[in-house]
Amino acid sequence: MFANTQQGAMSFMMPDVCKVPAPPAPPIPMPFPNNANSLMANPGTASTKVMISNMPAHSLKTLVPLSMGDTPGVAGGLISSKIMSECRHMMGSMKVMVQGQPATKLSAMTGQNGVPQNGPPGTTIKPAQPKVMLMG
Repeated sequence: MFANTQQGAMSFMMPDVCKVPAPPAPPIPMPFPNNANSLMANPGTASTKVMISNMPAHSLKTLVPLSMGDTPGVAGGLISSKIMSECRHMMGSMKVMVQGQPATKLSAMTGQNGVPQNGPPGTTIKPAQPKVMLMG
């Protein structure tokens, strides 16, 4: 699978169950799609030494501080009590390391919208670049 970089990989998770206000009744839990883009990853958590297609490579320590799609659930996530929160990869390559951390890749499992994640694990569904593949 293709290696993740700061170049624009997309991670997706569904359902992200958040509470939507319904005055005067209590908030109603509703499912939303949740996505995170690697372009928004914190540069301090991406690699400072490994570049792929002139962009910093991503590893398990890389953090995307903002995920989108659950904005109407302003009363917070059902599990994490957060909306538009962080995305982290939960699995990386077993063979390729980026500055001592497992490199992440297309189809890797993600935890989205907070810790603990607010729903089932997501996955990286769009590659950041089409040249470098991680085999293993």
